[in-house]
Amino acid sequence: MSAAVTAKSILAHRLSQIKPSPTMAITALAAEMKAAGRDVIGLSAGEPDFDTPDHIKAEAIAAINRGETKYTAADGTPLLKKAVAAKFARENGLTYAPNQITIAAGGKHVIYNAMAATLNQGDEVIIPAPYWVSYPDIVLLMDATPVFVRCAQNQGFKMRPEELEAAITPKTKWLILNSPSNPTGAAYTKAELKALADVLLRHPQVFVLSDDIYEHLVYDGFEFATIAQVEPKLYDRTLTMNGVSKAYSMTGWRIGYAGGPADLIKAMGTIQSQSTSNPSSISQAASVVALNGPQEFLKDWRESFKERRDVVVQILNQAKGLQCPTPEGAFYVYPSCAGAIGKKTLGGKVIESDTVFATELLAAEGIAVVQGEAFGLSPHFRISYAASMESLKDACGRIVRFCESLK
Repeated sequence: MSAAVTAKSILAHRLSQIKPSPTMAITALAAEMKAAGRDVIGLSAGEPDFDTPDHIKAEAIAAINRGETKYTAADGTPLLKKAVAAKFARENGLTYAPNQITIAAGGKHVIYNAMAATLNQGDEVIIPAPYWVSYPDIVLLMDATPVFVRCAQNQGFKMRPEELEAAITPKTKWLILNSPSNPTGAAYTKAELKALADVLLRHPQVFVLSDDIYEHLVYDGFEFATIAQVEPKLYDRTLTMNGVSKAYSMTGWRIGYAGGPADLIKAMGTIQSQSTSNPSSISQAASVVALNGPQEFLKDWRESFKERRDVVVQILNQAKGLQCPTPEGAFYVYPSCAGAIGKKTLGGKVIESDTVFATELLAAEGIAVVQGEAFGLSPHFRISYAASMESLKDACGRIVRFCESLK
C-alpha cells in the first residue's frame, strides 16, 4: 500500500537547500519576548526608524482619491519608469530608456527576477562574504551555485581584484556587488570599483548585479559610485538595482527598481508578469514623488545616522572581547566578538560561536542582534543602529555589561 500523500511529501527538493531569513527570525523572536513582558531592545531589523516623509504619504492618499487603484503594466508605470530614469541620470550619470527599466515589489524582488530569468543548473554566482542573507538562497532556489569570496575585517570587508579573478570560472554568470554593504556598512571607492571592473573586462561572460540600495547613506565625505558609472564598458553587462525602502524610509511600500540591458529587463518582466504582476499602484504613485520631490531631508537623516554610528562604535569598542570598525555607510556595524569566544556566561554556557553569543546576549540582556554566521563571516554580529539614540546607548551599555560578565 502506498504511503498517504501529505502536504510535506509534495514539497520541492530545492526547499531543503534554503532557510528562512535569519534576520526576520531574530526580529520575530524579539517581538515575542517583548509581547511576553521582557525588556527587549531589537537591533536586528534593517529598516530606518524615521517615518515616511509627509509629502510622499500625501501623494499616496491623493492617488487613492484619483482612483489609481487598478492594475498597472506588469513591470511598472511609465511615470515611475520616467522618474527612475531621471534619478539614474541625475545621480549616477547613467542613461536608460524606458525599456531598460523595471519596477518590482522591492529590491529583493528585482534580484529574484534577475536570477530566475538568467540562471540554469550549474551556473555560478560570485557573492562576497559577508553578504546579505537572501543572496545565496535566491541563487540556490534557481538550482545554481553561490561561490563565496571571504572578505575579512582586515581588508575592510571588501573583495580584492585578485580574489575576484580567482573566483571566476567558465561557469560564472553573475557577480553580486553590494555597496554600501549589508551587513558591514563597507563601501567601495571609485578606485576599488575600477580595479574590480578591470578584472571583469577580462571575463565577458560575467554580468554584474550592483545592489545600490544604501546609496544615500554614506558618511564622512565618502563619495558614492556605482560600477557601470565607473567603467562604462560594463554598462551592457550590469543590472543597477536600487529602491525607495532605505533612502525614503518606505520599507513597507515594497518598491524596488533597476536599470539594465533591454533583453534582460524584458525577461525579468516576463517572470514578473507570470508571478506577482504589477507592484502596488499606490506605492508606485508615491515613489514617483519620492524620486522627483524634495531631497533635502536626506542630509538630515544622514547626519542623524552618523551621530548614532559614532556613539555605537565608541561604546562597543569599550566592551571586553569586541572590536568594532567604523563603517563608511548603511546603518549597520559588524563588530568582531572573537575575544569572547571560549569564555563562559554566568550560567556556565560556553560562547562557542557568534550564534551562541547572540543567543546568550538576548537571553541575558534582552538585546537582539544577528549572528555573523547568517552573513557568512564569523565570529561577528550585526547591529542595526536605525533606532533612537536613547535605545542605542541603553543597548550598547547592556552589551558591554554582558561582555564584562563573561569569564
